Amino acid sequence: MTSPATAAPSATGIRRIVAASLIGTTIEWYDFFLYGSAAALVFNELFFPGSERLVGTLLAFLTYAIGFAARPLGGLVFGHYGDRIGRKRLLVLSLLLMGGATFAMGLLPTHASIGVGAPILLTLLRLVQGFALGGEWGGAVLLVSEHGDDARRGFWASWPQAGAPGGNLLATGVLAVLAAVQSDAAFLAWGWRIPFLLSGVLVMIGLWIRVSVSESPVFLEAQARAAEQAAAGAKVKPPVAEVFRTNWRGVLTAIGTRLGENISYYVITAFLLVYVTSHLGLPKSDGLNAVLIGSAVHFVAIPAWGALSDRIGRRVVTLIGSVGMIGWAFAFFALLDSKSFPVIATAVTVGLLLHGAMYGPQAAFISEMFATEVRYSGASMGSQLASIIGGALAPIIAVALLRDYDSSLPVSIYLAAAVAVTTLTVLVAKETRGRSLTREHRPVRAPVPATRRAGHDAVPADN
Repeated sequence: MTSPATAAPSATGIRRIVAASLIGTTIEWYDFFLYGSAAALVFNELFFPGSERLVGTLLAFLTYAIGFAARPLGGLVFGHYGDRIGRKRLLVLSLLLMGGATFAMGLLPTHASIGVGAPILLTLLRLVQGFALGGEWGGAVLLVSEHGDDARRGFWASWPQAGAPGGNLLATGVLAVLAAVQSDAAFLAWGWRIPFLLSGVLVMIGLWIRVSVSESPVFLEAQARAAEQAAAGAKVKPPVAEVFRTNWRGVLTAIGTRLGENISYYVITAFLLVYVTSHLGLPKSDGLNAVLIGSAVHFVAIPAWGALSDRIGRRVVTLIGSVGMIGWAFAFFALLDSKSFPVIATAVTVGLLLHGAMYGPQAAFISEMFATEVRYSGASMGSQLASIIGGALAPIIAVALLRDYDSSLPVSIYLAAAVAVTTLTVLVAKETRGRSLTREHRPVRAPVPATRRAGHDAVPADN
Protein backbone atom coordinates (compact mmCIF):
# COMPACT_ATOMS: atom_id res chain seq x y z
CA MET A 1 0.00 0.00 0.00
CA THR A 2 1.35 3.44 -0.89
CA SER A 3 1.86 5.75 2.05
CA PRO A 4 0.52 9.30 2.00
CA ALA A 5 4.05 10.57 1.85
CA THR A 6 4.88 8.69 -1.32
CA ALA A 7 1.57 8.84 -3.15
CA ALA A 8 1.51 11.06 -6.18
CA PRO A 9 -0.59 14.12 -5.37
CA SER A 10 -3.56 15.15 -7.47
CA ALA A 11 -2.89 17.66 -10.23
CA THR A 12 -5.11 20.20 -8.46
CA GLY A 13 -3.34 19.70 -5.13
CA ILE A 14 0.20 20.09 -6.42
CA ARG A 15 -0.73 23.08 -8.58
CA ARG A 16 -2.20 24.85 -5.59
CA ILE A 17 0.99 24.22 -3.58
CA VAL A 18 3.13 25.39 -6.51
CA ALA A 19 1.02 28.54 -6.93
CA ALA A 20 1.32 29.40 -3.23
CA SER A 21 5.09 28.88 -3.23
CA LEU A 22 5.61 30.72 -6.52
CA ILE A 23 3.59 33.78 -5.52
CA GLY A 24 5.25 33.94 -2.12
CA THR A 25 8.78 33.61 -3.48
CA THR A 26 8.03 36.13 -6.25
CA ILE A 27 7.01 38.70 -3.63
CA GLU A 28 10.04 37.97 -1.46
CA TRP A 29 12.44 38.22 -4.40
CA TYR A 30 10.68 41.39 -5.56
CA ASP A 31 11.52 42.92 -2.19
CA PHE A 32 15.10 41.67 -2.24
CA PHE A 33 15.88 42.61 -5.85
CA LEU A 34 14.23 45.99 -5.50
CA TYR A 35 17.00 46.92 -3.10
CA GLY A 36 19.68 45.75 -5.55
CA SER A 37 18.23 47.83 -8.39
CA ALA A 38 17.86 50.86 -6.13
CA ALA A 39 21.45 50.41 -4.90
CA ALA A 40 22.66 50.60 -8.49
CA LEU A 41 20.45 53.55 -9.46
CA VAL A 42 19.60 55.89 -6.57
CA PHE A 43 20.90 54.80 -3.15
CA ASN A 44 24.41 55.99 -3.97
CA GLU A 45 23.06 59.56 -4.15
CA LEU A 46 20.35 59.43 -1.48
CA PHE A 47 22.16 57.58 1.28
CA PHE A 48 25.85 57.89 0.37
CA PRO A 49 26.23 61.39 -1.11
CA GLY A 50 29.51 63.23 -1.54
CA SER A 51 31.38 60.26 -3.03
CA GLU A 52 32.66 59.72 -6.56
CA ARG A 53 29.92 57.88 -8.48
CA LEU A 54 31.46 54.40 -8.56
CA VAL A 55 32.62 54.74 -4.94
CA GLY A 56 29.09 55.70 -3.87
CA THR A 57 27.74 52.73 -5.79
CA LEU A 58 30.30 50.51 -4.09
CA LEU A 59 29.11 51.74 -0.68
CA ALA A 60 25.50 51.10 -1.66
CA PHE A 61 26.40 47.56 -2.73
CA LEU A 62 28.18 47.01 0.60
CA THR A 63 24.84 47.47 2.39
CA TYR A 64 23.35 45.26 -0.33
CA ALA A 65 25.89 42.56 0.63
CA ILE A 66 24.97 42.82 4.31
CA GLY A 67 21.59 41.36 3.43
CA PHE A 68 23.39 38.28 2.13
CA ALA A 69 25.46 38.05 5.31
CA ALA A 70 22.24 37.68 7.30
CA ARG A 71 20.92 34.90 5.06
CA PRO A 72 22.86 32.00 6.66
CA LEU A 73 21.56 33.11 10.07
CA GLY A 74 18.06 33.07 8.63
CA GLY A 75 18.74 29.65 7.12
CA LEU A 76 20.03 28.42 10.49
CA VAL A 77 17.04 29.65 12.52
CA PHE A 78 14.35 28.87 9.95
CA GLY A 79 15.97 25.53 9.13
CA HIS A 80 16.00 24.48 12.79
CA TYR A 81 12.37 25.34 13.42
CA GLY A 82 11.26 24.27 9.95
CA ASP A 83 12.62 20.78 10.64
CA ARG A 84 10.92 20.79 14.05
CA ILE A 85 7.51 22.45 13.61
CA GLY A 86 6.96 22.47 9.85
CA ARG A 87 7.58 24.30 6.58
CA LYS A 88 4.32 26.27 6.31
CA ARG A 89 4.52 28.34 9.52
CA LEU A 90 8.03 29.47 8.80
CA LEU A 91 7.12 30.52 5.26
CA VAL A 92 4.36 32.77 6.59
CA LEU A 93 6.82 34.36 9.04
CA SER A 94 9.47 34.93 6.36
CA LEU A 95 6.95 36.71 4.14
CA LEU A 96 5.87 39.02 6.97
CA LEU A 97 9.46 39.93 7.87
CA MET A 98 10.52 40.58 4.29
CA GLY A 99 7.45 42.63 3.39
CA GLY A 100 7.58 44.69 6.57
CA ALA A 101 11.25 45.57 6.07
CA THR A 102 10.73 46.55 2.43
CA PHE A 103 7.68 48.69 3.21
CA ALA A 104 9.67 50.47 5.94
CA MET A 105 12.44 51.25 3.42
CA GLY A 106 9.91 53.22 1.41
CA LEU A 107 9.33 55.45 4.46
CA LEU A 108 13.00 56.03 5.33
CA PRO A 109 14.37 59.59 5.56
CA THR A 110 17.44 60.12 3.40
CA HIS A 111 20.92 61.36 4.27
CA ALA A 112 19.84 64.92 3.48
CA SER A 113 17.22 64.72 6.26
CA ILE A 114 18.93 62.90 9.14
CA GLY A 115 22.54 62.43 8.07
CA VAL A 116 24.37 59.24 9.00
CA GLY A 117 21.25 57.79 10.61
CA ALA A 118 19.78 57.18 7.15
CA PRO A 119 22.32 54.59 5.94
CA ILE A 120 22.30 52.97 9.41
CA LEU A 121 18.52 52.46 9.29
CA LEU A 122 18.79 51.25 5.70
CA THR A 123 21.40 48.70 6.74
CA LEU A 124 19.29 47.41 9.63
CA LEU A 125 16.30 46.88 7.37
CA ARG A 126 18.52 45.15 4.84
CA LEU A 127 19.61 42.74 7.58
CA VAL A 128 15.95 41.88 8.23
CA GLN A 129 15.45 41.27 4.50
CA GLY A 130 18.43 38.94 4.36
CA PHE A 131 17.35 37.04 7.47
CA ALA A 132 13.87 36.49 6.01
CA LEU A 133 15.12 35.39 2.60
CA GLY A 134 17.56 32.98 4.24
CA GLY A 135 14.59 31.02 5.53
CA GLU A 136 12.35 31.49 2.52
CA TRP A 137 14.24 29.52 -0.12
CA GLY A 138 14.52 26.25 1.77
CA GLY A 139 10.93 26.27 2.95
CA ALA A 140 9.41 27.17 -0.41
CA VAL A 141 11.26 24.56 -2.46
CA LEU A 142 10.78 21.86 0.19
CA LEU A 143 7.05 22.44 0.48
CA VAL A 144 6.73 21.75 -3.26
CA SER A 145 9.37 19.01 -3.40
CA GLU A 146 7.79 17.09 -0.53
CA HIS A 147 4.28 17.37 -1.95
CA GLY A 148 5.38 16.28 -5.42
CA ASP A 149 6.18 12.82 -6.71
CA ASP A 150 9.64 11.43 -7.41
CA ALA A 151 9.21 11.26 -11.20
CA ARG A 152 8.36 14.96 -11.79
CA ARG A 153 10.07 16.63 -8.84
CA GLY A 154 12.49 18.57 -11.04
CA PHE A 155 9.60 20.26 -12.84
CA TRP A 156 7.40 21.01 -9.83
CA ALA A 157 10.26 22.14 -7.57
CA SER A 158 11.60 24.49 -10.25
CA TRP A 159 8.52 26.72 -10.01
CA PRO A 160 9.53 28.35 -6.70
CA GLN A 161 12.88 28.96 -8.41
CA ALA A 162 10.98 30.89 -11.07
CA GLY A 163 10.00 33.27 -8.27
CA ALA A 164 13.48 34.81 -8.56
CA PRO A 165 13.06 36.07 -12.15
CA GLY A 166 9.41 36.70 -11.35
CA GLY A 167 10.39 39.02 -8.51
CA ASN A 168 13.12 40.62 -10.58
CA LEU A 169 10.68 41.06 -13.45
CA LEU A 170 8.21 42.75 -11.12
CA ALA A 171 10.81 44.97 -9.43
CA THR A 172 12.54 45.96 -12.66
CA GLY A 173 9.22 46.48 -14.41
CA VAL A 174 7.95 48.88 -11.74
CA LEU A 175 11.23 50.80 -11.80
CA ALA A 176 11.24 50.88 -15.61
CA VAL A 177 7.69 52.31 -15.72
CA LEU A 178 8.58 54.97 -13.15
CA ALA A 179 11.77 55.83 -15.03
CA ALA A 180 9.74 56.22 -18.22
CA VAL A 181 6.97 58.44 -16.80
CA GLN A 182 9.03 60.51 -14.36
CA SER A 183 11.91 62.87 -14.74
CA ASP A 184 15.19 61.85 -13.11
CA ALA A 185 14.68 64.59 -10.51
CA ALA A 186 11.18 63.37 -9.56
CA PHE A 187 12.30 59.75 -9.40
CA LEU A 188 15.20 60.72 -7.15
CA ALA A 189 13.01 62.93 -4.95
CA TRP A 190 10.10 60.58 -4.28
CA GLY A 191 9.39 58.18 -7.14
CA TRP A 192 11.82 55.54 -5.90
CA ARG A 193 9.65 55.07 -2.77
CA ILE A 194 6.60 53.79 -4.69
CA PRO A 195 7.93 50.26 -5.44
CA PHE A 196 8.93 49.80 -1.78
CA LEU A 197 5.53 50.88 -0.47
CA LEU A 198 3.82 48.63 -3.02
CA SER A 199 5.34 45.68 -1.15
CA GLY A 200 2.74 46.09 1.61
CA VAL A 201 -0.09 45.27 -0.80
CA LEU A 202 1.79 42.35 -2.33
CA VAL A 203 2.51 40.81 1.07
CA MET A 204 -1.18 40.80 2.00
CA ILE A 205 -1.94 38.92 -1.21
CA GLY A 206 0.88 36.46 -0.57
CA LEU A 207 -0.21 35.77 3.00
CA TRP A 208 -3.81 35.14 1.96
CA ILE A 209 -2.60 32.48 -0.49
CA ARG A 210 0.08 30.94 1.73
CA VAL A 211 -2.06 30.29 4.80
CA SER A 212 -4.47 28.21 2.69
CA VAL A 213 -2.02 25.43 1.81
CA SER A 214 -1.42 22.23 3.76
CA GLU A 215 1.75 21.15 5.50
CA SER A 216 4.14 18.80 3.69
CA PRO A 217 2.99 15.15 4.08
CA VAL A 218 6.61 13.98 4.06
CA PHE A 219 7.36 16.28 6.99
CA LEU A 220 4.25 15.17 8.92
CA GLU A 221 5.33 11.55 8.52
CA ALA A 222 8.84 12.37 9.77
CA GLN A 223 7.41 14.40 12.64
CA ALA A 224 5.28 11.45 13.75
CA ARG A 225 8.31 9.18 13.56
CA ALA A 226 10.34 11.60 15.65
CA ALA A 227 7.57 11.76 18.27
CA GLU A 228 7.59 7.96 18.54
CA GLN A 229 11.36 7.95 18.98
CA ALA A 230 11.18 10.68 21.63
CA ALA A 231 8.50 8.73 23.50
CA ALA A 232 10.83 5.72 23.47
CA GLY A 233 13.53 7.82 25.16
CA ALA A 234 15.67 8.68 22.11
CA LYS A 235 17.57 11.96 22.38
CA VAL A 236 16.76 14.37 19.57
CA LYS A 237 19.68 16.52 18.45
CA PRO A 238 19.36 19.96 16.78
CA PRO A 239 18.88 19.46 13.01
CA VAL A 240 21.68 21.89 12.11
CA ALA A 241 24.24 20.10 14.29
CA GLU A 242 23.06 16.75 12.94
CA VAL A 243 23.31 17.73 9.29
CA PHE A 244 26.86 19.05 9.67
CA ARG A 245 27.85 15.94 11.61
CA THR A 246 26.37 13.35 9.29
CA ASN A 247 26.00 15.01 5.87
CA TRP A 248 28.59 17.77 5.61
CA ARG A 249 29.43 16.54 2.10
CA GLY A 250 25.88 17.39 1.04
CA VAL A 251 26.28 20.90 2.44
CA LEU A 252 29.57 21.38 0.57
CA THR A 253 28.04 20.04 -2.64
CA ALA A 254 25.12 22.45 -2.31
CA ILE A 255 27.56 25.35 -1.79
CA GLY A 256 29.62 24.43 -4.84
CA THR A 257 26.53 23.88 -6.98
CA ARG A 258 25.16 27.31 -6.10
CA LEU A 259 28.38 29.33 -6.25
CA GLY A 260 28.74 29.91 -10.01
CA GLU A 261 24.99 30.13 -10.49
CA ASN A 262 24.71 32.78 -7.77
CA ILE A 263 27.59 34.93 -9.00
CA SER A 264 26.53 34.77 -12.65
CA TYR A 265 22.99 35.90 -11.80
CA TYR A 266 24.04 39.01 -9.89
CA VAL A 267 26.65 39.98 -12.46
CA ILE A 268 24.10 39.68 -15.28
CA THR A 269 21.31 41.54 -13.47
CA ALA A 270 22.66 43.84 -10.72
CA PHE A 271 26.16 44.70 -11.98
CA LEU A 272 24.79 45.13 -15.49
CA LEU A 273 22.93 48.28 -14.37
CA VAL A 274 26.18 49.79 -13.09
CA TYR A 275 28.11 48.81 -16.22
CA VAL A 276 25.69 50.25 -18.78
CA THR A 277 25.14 53.52 -16.88
CA SER A 278 28.52 54.32 -15.31
CA HIS A 279 30.91 52.65 -17.77
CA LEU A 280 29.07 52.88 -21.09
CA GLY A 281 27.17 56.11 -20.33
CA LEU A 282 23.82 54.72 -21.47
CA PRO A 283 20.47 55.65 -19.89
CA LYS A 284 19.34 53.46 -16.99
CA SER A 285 16.24 52.50 -18.97
CA ASP A 286 18.44 50.46 -21.36
CA GLY A 287 19.73 48.29 -18.52
CA LEU A 288 16.33 48.00 -16.83
CA ASN A 289 14.53 47.05 -20.05
CA ALA A 290 17.21 44.49 -20.98
CA VAL A 291 16.81 42.82 -17.59
CA LEU A 292 13.03 43.00 -18.02
CA ILE A 293 13.15 41.12 -21.33
CA GLY A 294 15.70 38.61 -20.04
CA SER A 295 13.73 37.95 -16.86
CA ALA A 296 10.56 37.19 -18.84
CA VAL A 297 12.41 34.53 -20.84
CA HIS A 298 14.16 33.32 -17.68
CA PHE A 299 10.81 32.83 -15.93
CA VAL A 300 9.65 30.44 -18.66
CA ALA A 301 13.00 28.70 -19.10
CA ILE A 302 13.48 27.64 -15.46
CA PRO A 303 10.54 25.15 -15.34
CA ALA A 304 11.55 23.88 -18.80
CA TRP A 305 15.07 23.11 -17.57
CA GLY A 306 13.58 21.56 -14.42
CA ALA A 307 11.38 19.27 -16.53
CA LEU A 308 14.37 18.29 -18.67
CA SER A 309 16.26 17.31 -15.52
CA ASP A 310 13.50 14.77 -14.79
CA ARG A 311 14.37 13.11 -18.09
CA ILE A 312 18.15 13.31 -18.37
CA GLY A 313 19.26 14.07 -14.81
CA ARG A 314 20.03 17.05 -12.57
CA ARG A 315 23.78 16.92 -13.23
CA VAL A 316 23.58 16.94 -17.03
CA VAL A 317 21.26 19.95 -17.18
CA THR A 318 23.32 21.87 -14.62
CA LEU A 319 26.49 21.18 -16.61
CA ILE A 320 24.85 22.51 -19.80
CA GLY A 321 24.38 25.82 -18.02
CA SER A 322 27.72 25.99 -16.20
CA VAL A 323 29.91 25.04 -19.16
CA GLY A 324 27.98 27.42 -21.41
CA MET A 325 28.32 30.23 -18.89
CA ILE A 326 32.12 29.91 -18.82
CA GLY A 327 32.23 30.95 -22.47
CA TRP A 328 29.41 33.47 -22.16
CA ALA A 329 31.28 35.30 -19.40
CA PHE A 330 33.53 36.76 -22.10
CA ALA A 331 30.96 37.16 -24.90
CA PHE A 332 28.55 38.93 -22.53
CA PHE A 333 30.59 42.11 -22.02
CA ALA A 334 31.74 42.21 -25.65
CA LEU A 335 28.08 42.41 -26.64
CA LEU A 336 27.32 45.06 -24.01
CA ASP A 337 30.13 47.21 -25.38
CA SER A 338 28.25 47.48 -28.67
CA LYS A 339 25.95 49.99 -26.89
CA SER A 340 23.11 48.67 -29.03
CA PHE A 341 19.98 47.98 -27.00
CA PRO A 342 18.85 44.90 -29.03
CA VAL A 343 22.34 43.42 -28.64
CA ILE A 344 22.42 44.20 -24.91
CA ALA A 345 19.00 42.62 -24.44
CA THR A 346 20.20 39.52 -26.33
CA ALA A 347 23.31 39.29 -24.15
CA VAL A 348 21.23 39.40 -20.97
CA THR A 349 18.64 36.94 -22.27
CA VAL A 350 21.16 34.30 -23.36
CA GLY A 351 23.02 34.72 -20.06
CA LEU A 352 19.81 34.15 -18.10
CA LEU A 353 18.90 31.14 -20.26
CA LEU A 354 22.23 29.53 -19.32
CA HIS A 355 21.71 30.54 -15.71
CA GLY A 356 18.29 28.88 -15.79
CA ALA A 357 19.90 25.56 -16.71
CA MET A 358 21.87 25.74 -13.46
CA TYR A 359 19.01 27.15 -11.41
CA GLY A 360 16.04 25.12 -12.66
CA PRO A 361 17.13 21.64 -11.43
CA GLN A 362 18.76 23.07 -8.29
CA ALA A 363 15.76 22.91 -5.96
CA ALA A 364 15.20 19.19 -6.59
CA PHE A 365 18.95 18.45 -6.71
CA ILE A 366 19.66 19.99 -3.31
CA SER A 367 16.44 18.71 -1.70
CA GLU A 368 17.34 15.16 -2.72
CA MET A 369 20.71 15.39 -0.95
CA PHE A 370 19.19 15.37 2.57
CA ALA A 371 16.85 13.25 4.70
CA THR A 372 13.55 14.78 5.83
CA GLU A 373 14.53 15.36 9.46
CA VAL A 374 17.43 17.62 8.46
CA ARG A 375 16.38 18.67 4.95
CA TYR A 376 15.30 22.25 5.74
CA SER A 377 18.52 22.86 7.70
CA GLY A 378 20.80 21.21 5.15
CA ALA A 379 19.26 22.81 2.08
CA SER A 380 19.08 26.26 3.68
CA MET A 381 22.62 26.26 5.06
CA GLY A 382 24.19 24.98 1.85
CA SER A 383 22.26 27.50 -0.21
CA GLN A 384 22.76 30.51 2.05
CA LEU A 385 26.46 29.96 2.78
CA ALA A 386 26.98 30.04 -0.99
CA SER A 387 25.09 33.33 -1.12
CA ILE A 388 27.70 35.05 1.09
CA ILE A 389 30.69 34.22 -1.10
CA GLY A 390 28.56 34.34 -4.23
CA GLY A 391 25.76 36.87 -4.56
CA ALA A 392 26.85 39.09 -1.67
CA LEU A 393 30.31 39.76 -3.05
CA ALA A 394 29.65 39.50 -6.79
CA PRO A 395 28.50 43.11 -7.43
CA ILE A 396 31.13 44.49 -5.02
CA ILE A 397 33.99 42.57 -6.65
CA ALA A 398 32.73 43.38 -10.14
CA VAL A 399 32.45 47.12 -9.37
CA ALA A 400 35.91 47.13 -7.73
CA LEU A 401 37.48 45.35 -10.71
CA LEU A 402 35.84 47.77 -13.13
CA ARG A 403 37.01 50.75 -11.07
CA ASP A 404 40.61 49.49 -10.78
CA TYR A 405 41.13 48.21 -14.34
CA ASP A 406 38.56 50.21 -16.31
CA SER A 407 37.93 47.02 -18.29
CA SER A 408 35.40 44.21 -18.27
CA LEU A 409 38.02 41.48 -18.83
CA PRO A 410 38.83 40.97 -15.11
CA VAL A 411 35.10 40.69 -14.41
CA SER A 412 34.76 38.03 -17.12
CA ILE A 413 37.68 36.06 -15.65
CA TYR A 414 36.15 36.28 -12.17
CA LEU A 415 32.77 35.06 -13.46
CA ALA A 416 34.29 32.21 -15.49
CA ALA A 417 36.37 31.02 -12.53
CA ALA A 418 33.32 30.94 -10.26
CA VAL A 419 31.28 28.93 -12.75
CA ALA A 420 34.22 26.53 -13.20
CA VAL A 421 33.95 25.73 -9.47
CA THR A 422 30.30 24.79 -9.97
CA THR A 423 31.21 22.67 -13.00
CA LEU A 424 33.80 20.69 -11.03
CA THR A 425 31.43 20.27 -8.08
CA VAL A 426 28.64 18.86 -10.23
CA LEU A 427 31.03 16.58 -12.10
CA VAL A 428 32.01 14.80 -8.88
CA ALA A 429 28.52 14.87 -7.31
CA LYS A 430 26.16 11.90 -7.40
CA GLU A 431 23.05 12.00 -9.54
CA THR A 432 19.90 12.31 -7.40
CA ARG A 433 17.11 12.13 -10.00
CA GLY A 434 14.33 9.80 -8.84
CA ARG A 435 15.60 9.56 -5.27
CA SER A 436 12.81 9.18 -2.70
CA LEU A 437 12.37 11.97 -0.14
CA THR A 438 10.75 9.64 2.40
CA ARG A 439 13.97 7.88 3.45
CA GLU A 440 14.65 8.03 7.17
CA HIS A 441 17.58 9.95 8.59
CA ARG A 442 19.98 7.58 10.37
CA PRO A 443 22.30 9.49 12.66
CA VAL A 444 25.79 8.17 13.32
CA ARG A 445 25.90 6.56 16.74
CA ALA A 446 28.67 7.13 19.20
CA PRO A 447 30.84 4.10 20.07
CA VAL A 448 29.43 2.06 22.95
CA PRO A 449 31.64 2.37 26.08
CA ALA A 450 33.65 -0.75 26.90
CA THR A 451 32.06 -0.94 30.37
CA ARG A 452 28.69 -1.47 28.76
CA ARG A 453 30.08 -4.22 26.54
CA ALA A 454 31.26 -6.19 29.59
CA GLY A 455 29.00 -8.61 31.43
CA HIS A 456 25.81 -10.44 30.61
CA ASP A 457 23.96 -7.24 29.62
CA ALA A 458 26.60 -6.11 27.13
CA VAL A 459 25.48 -4.00 24.20
CA PRO A 460 27.30 -4.83 20.95
CA ALA A 461 29.18 -1.95 19.35
CA ASP A 462 28.07 -0.69 15.94
CA ASN A 463 30.19 -1.78 13.02
